[in-house]
Amino acid sequence: MGSATKLREIKMEKATFNFQKFWDQYGTFFILAIIVAIFGSISSEYFLKTNNITQILVQSSVTVLIGMGEFFAILVAGIDLSVGAILALSGMVTAKLMLAGLDPVSAALIGGVVVGGLLGAINGCLVNWTGLHPFIITLGTNAIFRGITLVISDANSVYGFSFGFVNFFAGSVLGIPVPVIFALIIAVILWFITARTRLGRNIYALGGNKNSAFFSGIDVKFHMLVVFIISGICAGLAGVVSTARLGAAEPLAGIGFETYAIASAIIGGTSFFGGKGRIFSVVIGGLIIGTINNGLNILQVQTYYQLVVMGGLIIAAVALDRLISK
Repeated sequence: MGSATKLREIKMEKATFNFQKFWDQYGTFFILAIIVAIFGSISSEYFLKTNNITQILVQSSVTVLIGMGEFFAILVAGIDLSVGAILALSGMVTAKLMLAGLDPVSAALIGGVVVGGLLGAINGCLVNWTGLHPFIITLGTNAIFRGITLVISDANSVYGFSFGFVNFFAGSVLGIPVPVIFALIIAVILWFITARTRLGRNIYALGGNKNSAFFSGIDVKFHMLVVFIISGICAGLAGVVSTARLGAAEPLAGIGFETYAIASAIIGGTSFFGGKGRIFSVVIGGLIIGTINNGLNILQVQTYYQLVVMGGLIIAAVALDRLISK
Protein backbone atom coordinates (compact mmCIF):
# COMPACT_ATOMS: atom_id res chain seq x y z
CA MET A 1 0.00 0.00 0.00
CA GLY A 2 2.83 2.37 0.96
CA SER A 3 4.71 1.57 -2.25
CA ALA A 4 1.65 2.34 -4.37
CA THR A 5 1.18 5.69 -2.64
CA LYS A 6 4.84 6.55 -3.11
CA LEU A 7 4.62 5.62 -6.79
CA ARG A 8 1.63 7.93 -7.25
CA GLU A 9 3.53 10.76 -5.55
CA ILE A 10 6.52 10.23 -7.86
CA LYS A 11 4.22 10.32 -10.90
CA MET A 12 2.59 13.52 -9.65
CA GLU A 13 6.01 15.11 -9.13
CA LYS A 14 7.04 14.14 -12.67
CA ALA A 15 3.80 15.57 -14.06
CA THR A 16 4.31 18.85 -12.20
CA PHE A 17 7.91 19.07 -13.36
CA ASN A 18 6.94 18.44 -16.96
CA PHE A 19 4.27 21.14 -16.84
CA GLN A 20 6.67 23.64 -15.34
CA LYS A 21 9.27 22.82 -17.99
CA PHE A 22 6.67 23.17 -20.73
CA TRP A 23 5.49 26.50 -19.36
CA ASP A 24 9.02 27.84 -19.01
CA GLN A 25 9.80 27.00 -22.64
CA TYR A 26 6.51 27.62 -24.43
CA GLY A 27 4.18 29.49 -22.07
CA THR A 28 4.91 32.91 -23.53
CA PHE A 29 4.32 31.68 -27.09
CA PHE A 30 1.03 30.15 -25.91
CA ILE A 31 -0.11 33.49 -24.42
CA LEU A 32 0.87 35.38 -27.59
CA ALA A 33 -1.05 32.90 -29.77
CA ILE A 34 -4.18 33.30 -27.62
CA ILE A 35 -3.99 37.11 -27.76
CA VAL A 36 -3.54 37.10 -31.56
CA ALA A 37 -6.48 34.70 -31.92
CA ILE A 38 -8.71 36.87 -29.72
CA PHE A 39 -7.95 40.14 -31.50
CA GLY A 40 -8.10 38.43 -34.88
CA SER A 41 -11.64 37.28 -34.14
CA ILE A 42 -13.13 40.34 -32.41
CA SER A 43 -11.36 43.21 -34.18
CA SER A 44 -11.55 44.24 -37.80
CA GLU A 45 -9.98 42.15 -40.54
CA TYR A 46 -7.16 44.68 -40.68
CA PHE A 47 -5.54 43.21 -37.55
CA LEU A 48 -4.23 40.09 -39.33
CA LYS A 49 -3.12 41.93 -42.46
CA THR A 50 0.58 41.85 -43.34
CA ASN A 51 0.91 45.62 -43.03
CA ASN A 52 -0.50 45.59 -39.51
CA ILE A 53 1.67 42.65 -38.40
CA THR A 54 4.70 44.56 -39.69
CA GLN A 55 3.54 47.63 -37.79
CA ILE A 56 3.24 45.60 -34.58
CA LEU A 57 6.81 44.32 -35.00
CA VAL A 58 8.19 47.82 -35.59
CA GLN A 59 6.26 49.33 -32.68
CA SER A 60 7.40 46.49 -30.41
CA SER A 61 11.10 46.95 -31.25
CA VAL A 62 11.59 49.75 -28.69
CA THR A 63 9.65 47.83 -26.03
CA VAL A 64 11.72 44.71 -26.71
CA LEU A 65 15.00 46.64 -26.41
CA ILE A 66 14.20 48.23 -23.05
CA GLY A 67 12.60 44.95 -21.89
CA MET A 68 15.82 43.02 -22.57
CA GLY A 69 17.76 45.55 -20.51
CA GLU A 70 15.22 45.34 -17.70
CA PHE A 71 15.52 41.56 -17.88
CA PHE A 72 19.10 41.76 -16.63
CA ALA A 73 18.18 44.06 -13.76
CA ILE A 74 15.35 41.76 -12.66
CA LEU A 75 17.51 38.67 -13.17
CA VAL A 76 19.65 39.74 -10.16
CA ALA A 77 16.48 40.39 -8.09
CA GLY A 78 16.72 44.13 -8.77
CA ILE A 79 14.89 46.58 -11.00
CA ASP A 80 15.68 49.57 -13.23
CA LEU A 81 13.11 52.36 -13.13
CA SER A 82 15.29 54.77 -15.10
CA VAL A 83 15.07 53.08 -18.53
CA GLY A 84 12.53 55.59 -19.87
CA ALA A 85 14.69 58.56 -18.83
CA ILE A 86 17.82 56.92 -20.27
CA LEU A 87 15.92 56.39 -23.53
CA ALA A 88 15.03 60.10 -23.67
CA LEU A 89 18.49 61.40 -22.74
CA SER A 90 20.28 59.06 -25.17
CA GLY A 91 17.94 60.05 -27.99
CA MET A 92 18.45 63.73 -27.18
CA VAL A 93 22.25 63.42 -27.18
CA THR A 94 22.10 61.54 -30.50
CA ALA A 95 20.03 64.33 -32.09
CA LYS A 96 22.28 67.08 -30.67
CA LEU A 97 25.42 65.36 -31.98
CA MET A 98 23.97 65.09 -35.48
CA LEU A 99 22.98 68.74 -35.45
CA ALA A 100 26.55 69.55 -34.39
CA GLY A 101 27.81 67.91 -37.59
CA LEU A 102 28.64 64.37 -36.44
CA ASP A 103 27.75 61.62 -38.90
CA PRO A 104 24.64 59.56 -38.01
CA VAL A 105 26.52 56.30 -37.33
CA SER A 106 28.94 57.89 -34.87
CA ALA A 107 26.13 59.88 -33.24
CA ALA A 108 24.00 56.77 -32.83
CA LEU A 109 26.87 54.77 -31.32
CA ILE A 110 27.78 57.54 -28.90
CA GLY A 111 24.17 58.32 -28.00
CA GLY A 112 23.07 54.72 -27.65
CA VAL A 113 26.07 52.73 -26.44
CA VAL A 114 28.27 55.33 -24.72
CA VAL A 115 25.61 57.53 -23.10
CA GLY A 116 23.32 54.61 -22.28
CA GLY A 117 26.21 52.58 -20.86
CA LEU A 118 27.49 55.54 -18.84
CA LEU A 119 24.07 56.20 -17.30
CA GLY A 120 23.71 52.50 -16.53
CA ALA A 121 27.16 52.52 -14.92
CA ILE A 122 26.06 55.41 -12.70
CA ASN A 123 23.11 53.29 -11.55
CA GLY A 124 25.35 50.31 -10.89
CA CYS A 125 27.96 52.32 -8.99
CA LEU A 126 25.32 53.95 -6.80
CA VAL A 127 23.79 50.57 -6.00
CA ASN A 128 27.19 49.16 -5.04
CA TRP A 129 28.44 52.18 -3.09
CA THR A 130 25.27 52.93 -1.13
CA GLY A 131 24.03 49.39 -0.60
CA LEU A 132 20.50 50.62 -1.29
CA HIS A 133 18.03 48.56 -3.27
CA PRO A 134 18.05 49.33 -7.01
CA PHE A 135 14.42 50.43 -6.72
CA ILE A 136 15.45 53.45 -4.63
CA ILE A 137 18.53 54.27 -6.71
CA THR A 138 16.85 54.07 -10.11
CA LEU A 139 13.77 55.91 -8.85
CA GLY A 140 16.08 58.80 -8.03
CA THR A 141 18.21 58.62 -11.18
CA ASN A 142 15.04 58.46 -13.26
CA ALA A 143 14.23 61.99 -12.08
CA ILE A 144 17.86 63.14 -12.46
CA PHE A 145 18.27 61.84 -16.01
CA ARG A 146 14.89 63.26 -17.03
CA GLY A 147 15.84 66.64 -15.58
CA ILE A 148 19.14 66.65 -17.50
CA THR A 149 17.24 65.89 -20.71
CA LEU A 150 14.93 68.84 -20.14
CA VAL A 151 17.87 71.13 -19.34
CA ILE A 152 19.95 70.35 -22.45
CA SER A 153 16.90 70.55 -24.71
CA ASP A 154 15.41 73.59 -22.99
CA ALA A 155 12.25 71.44 -22.73
CA ASN A 156 11.83 71.55 -26.52
CA SER A 157 11.80 68.90 -29.21
CA VAL A 158 14.99 68.65 -31.27
CA TYR A 159 14.62 67.91 -34.98
CA GLY A 160 16.10 68.84 -38.35
CA PHE A 161 18.90 66.26 -38.26
CA SER A 162 20.03 63.89 -41.00
CA PHE A 163 17.30 62.43 -43.21
CA GLY A 164 19.63 59.50 -43.87
CA PHE A 165 19.38 58.58 -40.19
CA VAL A 166 15.59 58.62 -40.28
CA ASN A 167 15.36 56.83 -43.62
CA PHE A 168 17.74 54.08 -42.48
CA PHE A 169 15.50 53.05 -39.59
CA ALA A 170 12.42 53.46 -41.78
CA GLY A 171 13.83 51.00 -44.32
CA SER A 172 13.80 47.22 -44.50
CA VAL A 173 16.05 44.34 -45.53
CA LEU A 174 14.40 41.44 -47.38
CA GLY A 175 11.06 42.79 -46.23
CA ILE A 176 12.07 42.88 -42.55
CA PRO A 177 12.02 46.39 -41.00
CA VAL A 178 15.42 47.64 -39.83
CA PRO A 179 14.26 48.30 -36.20
CA VAL A 180 13.16 44.65 -35.99
CA ILE A 181 16.51 43.42 -37.33
CA PHE A 182 18.28 45.75 -34.92
CA ALA A 183 16.35 44.38 -31.92
CA LEU A 184 16.95 40.77 -33.01
CA ILE A 185 20.71 41.32 -33.35
CA ILE A 186 20.83 42.70 -29.80
CA ALA A 187 18.72 39.75 -28.62
CA VAL A 188 21.15 37.24 -30.14
CA ILE A 189 24.13 39.00 -28.53
CA LEU A 190 22.43 39.01 -25.11
CA TRP A 191 21.35 35.39 -25.53
CA PHE A 192 24.96 34.44 -26.18
CA ILE A 193 26.05 36.29 -23.05
CA THR A 194 23.46 34.60 -20.84
CA ALA A 195 23.66 31.11 -22.33
CA ARG A 196 27.25 30.67 -23.44
CA THR A 197 29.51 32.73 -21.18
CA ARG A 198 30.74 32.56 -17.60
CA LEU A 199 29.48 36.11 -17.12
CA GLY A 200 25.94 34.96 -17.89
CA ARG A 201 26.14 31.98 -15.55
CA ASN A 202 27.44 34.19 -12.77
CA ILE A 203 24.58 36.66 -13.27
CA TYR A 204 22.06 33.83 -12.94
CA ALA A 205 23.85 32.58 -9.83
CA LEU A 206 23.82 36.08 -8.36
CA GLY A 207 20.08 36.34 -8.91
CA GLY A 208 19.46 32.89 -7.45
CA ASN A 209 21.23 33.59 -4.15
CA LYS A 210 23.51 36.59 -3.66
CA ASN A 211 25.17 35.19 -0.52
CA SER A 212 25.89 31.83 -2.10
CA ALA A 213 27.28 33.59 -5.18
CA PHE A 214 29.58 35.68 -2.98
CA PHE A 215 30.91 32.66 -1.07
CA SER A 216 31.41 30.85 -4.40
CA GLY A 217 33.94 33.50 -5.38
CA ILE A 218 31.71 35.58 -7.68
CA ASP A 219 32.48 39.31 -7.62
CA VAL A 220 29.00 40.56 -6.71
CA LYS A 221 29.69 44.27 -7.18
CA PHE A 222 31.31 43.80 -10.59
CA HIS A 223 28.40 41.75 -11.90
CA MET A 224 25.85 44.21 -10.51
CA LEU A 225 27.70 46.97 -12.36
CA VAL A 226 27.70 44.97 -15.61
CA VAL A 227 23.98 44.25 -15.28
CA PHE A 228 23.08 47.94 -15.06
CA ILE A 229 25.48 48.86 -17.86
CA ILE A 230 23.69 46.35 -20.11
CA SER A 231 20.32 47.76 -19.05
CA GLY A 232 21.54 51.29 -19.81
CA ILE A 233 22.91 50.34 -23.24
CA CYS A 234 19.64 48.64 -24.21
CA ALA A 235 17.66 51.71 -23.13
CA GLY A 236 20.14 53.96 -24.96
CA LEU A 237 19.77 51.97 -28.18
CA ALA A 238 15.99 52.11 -27.74
CA GLY A 239 16.36 55.90 -27.56
CA VAL A 240 18.23 55.92 -30.89
CA VAL A 241 15.53 53.82 -32.58
CA SER A 242 12.74 55.91 -31.04
CA THR A 243 14.35 59.18 -32.17
CA ALA A 244 14.74 57.86 -35.72
CA ARG A 245 11.16 56.61 -35.87
CA LEU A 246 9.73 59.89 -34.57
CA GLY A 247 12.06 62.05 -36.66
CA ALA A 248 12.70 64.11 -33.53
CA ALA A 249 14.16 63.82 -30.05
CA GLU A 250 11.47 64.45 -27.44
CA PRO A 251 12.49 65.48 -23.90
CA LEU A 252 9.45 63.63 -22.52
CA ALA A 253 10.00 60.50 -24.61
CA GLY A 254 9.86 57.22 -22.74
CA ILE A 255 7.67 58.40 -19.85
CA GLY A 256 6.00 55.31 -18.41
CA PHE A 257 8.17 52.98 -20.48
CA GLU A 258 9.57 51.40 -17.33
CA THR A 259 6.15 49.78 -16.98
CA TYR A 260 6.44 48.30 -20.46
CA ALA A 261 10.00 47.17 -19.76
CA ILE A 262 9.05 45.41 -16.53
CA ALA A 263 5.96 43.92 -18.16
CA SER A 264 8.01 42.55 -21.09
CA ALA A 265 10.39 40.79 -18.71
CA ILE A 266 7.77 39.48 -16.28
CA ILE A 267 5.26 38.40 -18.93
CA GLY A 268 8.23 36.74 -20.68
CA GLY A 269 8.68 34.45 -17.67
CA THR A 270 11.48 36.27 -15.84
CA SER A 271 11.10 35.66 -12.12
CA PHE A 272 10.68 38.87 -10.15
CA PHE A 273 12.68 37.19 -7.40
CA GLY A 274 15.74 36.70 -9.60
CA GLY A 275 17.74 33.84 -11.07
CA LYS A 276 15.24 32.72 -13.70
CA GLY A 277 14.41 33.90 -17.21
CA ARG A 278 15.24 33.63 -20.91
CA ILE A 279 16.08 36.47 -23.24
CA PHE A 280 13.97 35.27 -26.19
CA SER A 281 10.95 34.88 -23.92
CA VAL A 282 11.38 38.57 -23.07
CA VAL A 283 11.29 39.29 -26.82
CA ILE A 284 7.94 37.50 -26.99
CA GLY A 285 6.82 39.42 -23.90
CA GLY A 286 7.53 42.67 -25.75
CA LEU A 287 5.57 41.40 -28.75
CA ILE A 288 2.64 40.56 -26.46
CA ILE A 289 2.58 44.15 -25.20
CA GLY A 290 2.83 45.52 -28.74
CA THR A 291 0.06 43.21 -29.93
CA ILE A 292 -2.26 44.20 -27.09
CA ASN A 293 -1.68 47.92 -27.63
CA ASN A 294 -2.21 47.55 -31.38
CA GLY A 295 -5.38 45.48 -30.96
CA LEU A 296 -6.84 47.91 -28.43
CA ASN A 297 -6.03 50.84 -30.75
CA ILE A 298 -7.87 49.13 -33.61
CA LEU A 299 -10.83 48.59 -31.28
CA GLN A 300 -10.56 52.33 -30.45
CA VAL A 301 -10.01 51.67 -26.76
CA GLN A 302 -8.67 54.78 -25.02
CA THR A 303 -5.02 54.86 -23.95
CA TYR A 304 -5.58 54.89 -20.20
CA TYR A 305 -7.52 51.64 -20.41
CA GLN A 306 -4.41 50.13 -22.00
CA LEU A 307 -2.48 51.03 -18.82
CA VAL A 308 -5.12 49.21 -16.78
CA VAL A 309 -4.64 46.12 -18.92
CA MET A 310 -0.84 46.36 -18.61
CA GLY A 311 -0.97 46.63 -14.84
CA GLY A 312 -3.28 43.64 -14.62
CA LEU A 313 -0.94 41.60 -16.84
CA ILE A 314 2.05 42.33 -14.58
CA ILE A 315 0.13 41.22 -11.47
CA ALA A 316 -1.20 38.12 -13.23
CA ALA A 317 2.26 37.18 -14.58
CA VAL A 318 3.94 37.40 -11.16
CA ALA A 319 1.08 35.49 -9.51
CA LEU A 320 1.28 32.79 -12.18
CA ASP A 321 5.04 32.52 -11.72
CA ARG A 322 4.60 31.94 -7.98
CA LEU A 323 1.80 29.42 -8.57
CA ILE A 324 3.84 27.39 -11.07
CA SER A 325 6.92 27.51 -8.84
CA LYS A 326 4.88 25.97 -6.02
